[in-house]
Parts: sequence; structure tokens; C-alpha cells
Amino acid sequence: MPLEQVHRAFSNNVTPGAQPSESLSPLDDCPPENGPGLLFFSGGSALRDISQHLPSITRNSVHMVTPFDGGGSSQLLRDALDIPAVGDLRSRLVTLAEPGPAADFMAHRLPKTDVSGAEIAQLRRLSHPLLRAIPGPTRQILATDLDTALRHLPPGFDFSNASIGNLVIAGGWLAQGGPLTTVLARLSRVLQVRGTLRAVSDANLHIGAELRDGRVLHSQRLLTGKEVAPLDSPITRLFLSDGTSQLPASAAPLGAVNQDLIAKAELICFAPGSLYTSLVASLLPSGTGRAIAASAVPKVYLPALGHDPEALGHTLADRVDALLSPLRQDAGPLPATAFLSHVICDQRQPLDDCDEVSRRHQIPCLLLQLADPTSTRYDPARITALLSRMAAPSSCPTAPHLR
Repeated sequence: MPLEQVHRAFSNNVTPGAQPSESLSPLDDCPPENGPGLLFFSGGSALRDISQHLPSITRNSVHMVTPFDGGGSSQLLRDALDIPAVGDLRSRLVTLAEPGPAADFMAHRLPKTDVSGAEIAQLRRLSHPLLRAIPGPTRQILATDLDTALRHLPPGFDFSNASIGNLVIAGGWLAQGGPLTTVLARLSRVLQVRGTLRAVSDANLHIGAELRDGRVLHSQRLLTGKEVAPLDSPITRLFLSDGTSQLPASAAPLGAVNQDLIAKAELICFAPGSLYTSLVASLLPSGTGRAIAASAVPKVYLPALGHDPEALGHTLADRVDALLSPLRQDAGPLPATAFLSHVICDQRQPLDDCDEVSRRHQIPCLLLQLADPTSTRYDPARITALLSRMAAPSSCPTAPHLR
């Protein structure tokens, strides 16, 4: 896709003085049911605002989300039930679900402190008010999965800040014996998810990282700066782990369905979020680099806005290097353009940083107005409109083609 066409699509839709969300329209002639096939590699929360807006543009988005989370209440469930991490998947499932009582129930969390014994008792009796508000058939499915999880949890389990949605997904995993793909497909139908949610792998694994000072850390929670002190040495490499030892990428193969979804996507987006534990982690399964390299569609990296403690010591070009590393390990030493067609940044990014990306990787780097100057998140309407126009879906033949 010629660079000037992206600029033209963007600037032709900018109204002087307009807010970002008002100044770039989506494909007005394309109903969401026929919307573009936008495929995102990401973690769970950073893409929340964009994911909430996506169904108004397309019901054909695909979300490849990592199941390697190793922190918070998700890790407590992993320790208690020996299951993959479900927190990021639950977050995206709820975001894409049809709004209503079922989505509200899945999004509910118990208090962080002073967990009410009465609320736990309501959950065990399946009489919780949020559950009772759900229509009959859906309520029965969610209640059954919740009950399964509660019956398997050990005595004294810490329910502080526990996510109801995590418990429901865990119960579905236990009842069906996995895999995550089956559990998520079933819940996607129940919750009327407006898109396709996939775990990048069904493997019950963790991630680990090698730091520049030679230390090797196993578990996501040691990398994010949320539960322990932020890193004081840059990450040089991310890998799959069983919690204590490094594993090859083949320990988490990219499934055939995921490969097919990548092949059919009309645009691939490496989404904003924590550089390593959200984005790079989603690219670790074997076969991912080859699948992406085989696709000829636009492939866009949207760097995170704001401070990312995982990107300590990283320039923008270094972050592109981190993204490319697992893809090249899988597909071989291909040029960067085999995996990326554009790096698109908010205009606050220094021009010199963008120029360094183009010099080092021969990838076009664009600076566009994509967020309010004081915001640490992209404007969701502006991002979805831009990506949909770049995808130029064949299902909407009157849309301007930007490839």
C-alpha cells in the first residue's frame, strides 16, 4: 500500500478543529456484518477501548490473545486448578460481548478486601443478583460452569478481587477438559460475541525473559512492574517457560484454525499494550511468523502510548526489533517488510524516532493525529476508521482501496 494513499485517506477525512473521533469516518457504506476482517495480536486490557468500538464498524474482527498471564487473580486460579491463564481472554470476551446482564455478570469482580461471605454464599447457591438477572438458558450455562469452578477450588481459596468471568471460563475448562478454543467458542455463542476470540495457543505455559544484565526471569508478574518493582535492566529476549525452564516455541504450536484466520485476514494489527507480556508473548507460538509472512495484507504496528516499564531502554526502532524477533525465529531471516508494512504512531512521537525505524527496518513510519494530546490511549473511533480504510474489504466493493 503506497504511503501517500494512507496519508490521503487520513487527511481527506480531517475536519479542521474537529476532535480526533470526529475527523475520520469509517466505511459508511459498509454495514458491520460485512465489515473488514481486522486481526489483532494483543493482550487483554490495552485494546479495550478500541475493541468496544469495533462492533460498530465490523463484526468480523479476530482477536489473538495470549493465555500466558502469570499475575493477579488469574495466577491464583492457575495455581489452584492447573489451567492456562484466562484473565486476558475474559477481558476481551466481555468487551466484545453483546451488552446486557450476561456481560455484566462476567465482568463483575469481588471486593479487593473484606470479601463478603454472603456474596460468596450467593455464588455457591447460584442466587447472586447479577446471575438471576440473566435470561434462563444463558443463566443455566454460566451457572453450571461457575458451580464447577467453585466445587474444584480448594478450601481457603482467596476470593479477593476474584473475577466472576475467570471463574466461569475455568469451570468450562474443567467440565470439558479443555481446550481453551472449545471453551471460548461455546461462551462466545452464549454471550453473542461480536467478533472472533482465539487464544494464540491452548498450551498451559508461562513466559520468561532474559535481561541485558544476564538475569533470567520466569513468569509474567516479574516483568510488568505491577506486582513487583519495575525492571532495572532491559529485556533482550522473551521465551516460553514451564515456570522454571525455557521451552522451545514448538511447545505451543499455532493451531490450524488460527493459521487459517491469519491467512484470511484483510489487515493484521500488532496492537498497543505492554510490549513483551502482551504483544511479543502473543507471537511466540511456533508457526506464527510463517503465517504472518505468508500474508500479503497490510500489517500495522501501533506502539503503546505512555510509559511502558517493559520497554526500558527501548527506542521505537528497538520496539520494532522486539516484535520482529520471534517472527524471524520462526520464519527465518526475512526482511522486516515480510512481517510489517507500516508503523503508525500518534503525532506526539518524535520525528527522529520514526526516521530511525525507516532507516533500520525499511518500513514506512507515519505520524498521525490518533489521540488527544493528554491521553495515554488511542482514540478508538479514529483507529478503527483508519484500519478499516486500510483493509479495503472486498465485501464492501464501493470502499476506497488503500492496499
